[in-house]
Amino acid sequence: MASVCLYLHAHQPWRIKNFSIFDIGGNHSYFDEQRNLAYLDRIAKKSYLPTNKILLDLIRETDGRFKVSFSISGTLLEQLEKYAPEVIKSFQDLVKTGRVELLAETYYHSLSYLYSKEEFKEQVNLHRNKFKKLFNYQPKVFRNTELMFSNEMAKFVQGMRYQGILAEGASHILGWRSPNFTYRVKTADKIRVLLRNFQLSDDISFRFSTRDWAEWPLTAEKFTNWVNQVNGNGEVVNLFMDYETFGEHQWEDTGIFDFLRAFPHKVLEHPDNDFKTPSEIIAAHQSAGELDFHCVTSWADTERDLSAWLGNSMQKKSLESIYALEKEILASGDQEMMEDWRKLQTSDHFYYMCTKWFADGDVHKYFNPYDSPYDCFISYMNIINDLKLRLEKKVEKIII
Repeated sequence: MASVCLYLHAHQPWRIKNFSIFDIGGNHSYFDEQRNLAYLDRIAKKSYLPTNKILLDLIRETDGRFKVSFSISGTLLEQLEKYAPEVIKSFQDLVKTGRVELLAETYYHSLSYLYSKEEFKEQVNLHRNKFKKLFNYQPKVFRNTELMFSNEMAKFVQGMRYQGILAEGASHILGWRSPNFTYRVKTADKIRVLLRNFQLSDDISFRFSTRDWAEWPLTAEKFTNWVNQVNGNGEVVNLFMDYETFGEHQWEDTGIFDFLRAFPHKVLEHPDNDFKTPSEIIAAHQSAGELDFHCVTSWADTERDLSAWLGNSMQKKSLESIYALEKEILASGDQEMMEDWRKLQTSDHFYYMCTKWFADGDVHKYFNPYDSPYDCFISYMNIINDLKLRLEKKVEKIII
């Protein structure tokens, strides 16, 4: 039997303003409220609302045989609560069906694990509390920002008592093995790892509307045939992708919604297929062996590493600068500064500083408010300097 695990990740950052050197010391408003609202309104209408409706219809049409899993960042949930509560309601309606699993992650979609384990745990706790408040839900499975994963990370998350964790089915890690099984990793013998089948996932999320792709057009029948080939050669097909794939990355006129409506029905026509959530897969299947994630992997770009966020000196300087403020920020007790500090940790800010594909690619420009990575770096470091000034004034007031 081949179980399909469809997992969708929904996230939007609080994008920062073009913050000039003349704003330092006089303007503490870092985030572009108007731009963020415009992006959110567009995505909610084009992607979240229509996709949630289709998913709810599919659950009902299949009598609950269709299942889906989500992770939703805290930064997105905050924006939805403020600007689009109808989207929150649509997610709540899905969770109430009992056919949806929600996955834990860092509240601010941050790289905190790499810089501060304490901050990492705090953000996971904040995210858990938000899920409890909005969905009355306690996640059992974890996904780190951008599917970042390593042996050490698995051990740490296992210590936080999660049953499973998602990772990229990177070829340089798997070698001859298949992503269509569950695994253990070195140093973590209890937590189970579900690996993204990047070939099939990217066929939908990236190649679906590419007309020079040999397999275009991608139909539900064709894709289901590929899934069916896993029977006898694997136990699970993990389709992990950004939620915005549906309606935003792939617009409605590409036929992506028609594909989504038809695909689950086609999968379920085969008697050996079903849909399972990550925790159900863990419960149903034994580990197929042990993998060694000796270096950190991610689901980004062809390298499947951290170079999209740590590939140049600007990114490294920015990340080092924000986490260098941790002790002072937390000691200040200033809730507004702490919230700003955490919003500035969101990985998107550093992604916008990526230079490796800037000259000839669009992947790093999607919903990017900057004309160049250098503009983003300048604004970000100006904000860091303003945050330092706020800290200094806070300390001065305490001393006085």
